Parts: sequence; C-alpha cells; structure tokens
Amino acid sequence: MTKTAGRRPVTHPPVRPLPAPAPAGRRRRRLADQARAYGFLLGGLLCFALFSWYPAIRAVVISFQRYTPGSPPEWAGTANFTRVLDDPEFADAWRNTLTFTLMALLIGFAVPFVLALVLNELRHARTFFRVVVYLPVMIPPVVSALLWKWFYDPGTGLANEALRLLHLPTSHWTNGTDTALVSLVLVTTWANMGGTVLIYLAALQSIPGELYEAAELDGASLLQRVRHVTVPQTRFVILMLMLLQVIATMQVFTEPFVITGGGPENSTVTVLYLIYKYAFLYNDFGGACALSAMLLVLLGAFSALYLRLTRTEGDT
Repeated sequence: MTKTAGRRPVTHPPVRPLPAPAPAGRRRRRLADQARAYGFLLGGLLCFALFSWYPAIRAVVISFQRYTPGSPPEWAGTANFTRVLDDPEFADAWRNTLTFTLMALLIGFAVPFVLALVLNELRHARTFFRVVVYLPVMIPPVVSALLWKWFYDPGTGLANEALRLLHLPTSHWTNGTDTALVSLVLVTTWANMGGTVLIYLAALQSIPGELYEAAELDGASLLQRVRHVTVPQTRFVILMLMLLQVIATMQVFTEPFVITGGGPENSTVTVLYLIYKYAFLYNDFGGACALSAMLLVLLGAFSALYLRLTRTEGDT
C-alpha cells in the first residue's frame, strides 16, 4: 500500500484575471485597427475614385457646359439637354434600348434558367456541359461580335446556309429593320448566359432535397415542382439577376457598334451608341455628357432598388 494519508494536497495560488485595458487603450487599439484596414483599402478606393467617381462627376459638370476640346468651357445651362431632347435620334435610341432590354428579359432571362434546370438534373457529363455553357463568357466581346457578324451574313453566313440545307426561307438577320434588334439580343444572350447559368445552378443546389421528395409524394408533376418549389426557393436570386440584367442591357454598345453600326435605318441605335456618336462623330461632348447624365440617373434608380432589396433580404 502507498502512504498517502500524511500528504497534504497540493494547492495552487488562485489565478487572477488580467486587468481590463483602460478605455483609452481600447480606443487607441480600435483606431489603429481601423487605420490599418483603411490603409489597405486606400489603393482600391483611390483607383475607384479616379476611374469611376471622378469621370461621373466630371460628365455631369460638362453636361451643363458648352465644351469643345482646345477651348475653355462655357456655361450653357440646360441647352445641352434641350438640344439632345430635340434630336430625332434620341427617341429612336431610347425606344431601341428599352425594346432591347425587354426582349433580353424575355429571351436572355428565361433561357439561362431553363438551362440551369436541365444541367441540374444531369447525372452524366455534368462538368463537360457546364464548361460548354460557360465557354462563350471567356471569348472577348469584340471577337464574339465579329463571329456573329459573319454568322449573320445574309449571303454566305452560316445561319442562312443552315436554313437552306433545311429548305427553310432565309432571313436578312442584322440587315433587316424588323430582325436586327432580335438578332443582337440572341448574340448577347449567347455571350453572357454562362455566368447566369452557374449562379442559377448554385441556387438550385442549395434547395433542400426533402422539399422535392415531399412534392413527389404529393403527386406533383415536374412543372408543379418547378412552380411551387424551385421558383419560391430561388426568388431572391431571380430578382437580383433580373435587376442586374436590366442595368447591363441598358448599356449595350459592343454588339450594335461592331455588328450593325446602329443600322439599318437607326433600328439598332442604343443610348450608349448615341453617346458615342455625339462625343466622337459629332464632337459634341456637352450633348454626350447630357445623355450620359440621363442614363446615370436611370441606372442609379435601378442600382438603388438593387441595394435596397439586397439589404432587405440580408436583414430577414
């Protein structure tokens, strides 16, 4: 037997908590952390201010001036806005832009959602098809527009050649006033749907499988499962992508500039393309900035709505 009766238990002195730092020390430490964080952000903030905020503010100022390169600017008040509003191309540009945005929502918004649903149900070669869908996003926009310009050529273009092989009537595509804008919508849909499809796929894969199992037990069909399970569970993502698509399509420029040049008969002149014409063809920087200010106000309203909805969803 070991002798333990005579031993005293080992005792340790009580551990005293460290004294709390003084309020002044905490405040200095917090200020130092904030200064360090803002120091890391300073470079990005300076670049953003130089290349984003300053041009926007400068454009608003020039929109109220009579500005010609090489001569001092003169205050013109609202004369630039009046001249732009009286331009016949102004109504055409806004009508084409709004029509383009509406068709992009009907075509370019529905197609990625349907593709995401199909890819989400695939069991084989899922990665391959995801790469194929995302591949157009990696092609530079100008290169993509040049490819589609050759594709739409009414003489030897691939689109009409395919229609001839199928013994179907050919189309003027971008050379027809009634088909040019729709043709450009197809181009932008093909070029930009890859990223949208991946976002939809991420949202679909976050839906609990138990919801689909319960719907199947209740006898719901595929369309009913999409309507009552998929759409409600992804409504926030759908709304956000819709607002972002509106903001993006209202700034369409590359496709009209490269493929159609605004024609035929101004049927594809958009607001951004008209801004380009005022600035670099008419040498009217005041009118170009007036148009830019109008577009800035409209897109700012959509951006405010986007931020409001994002903040509301985050709070809930």
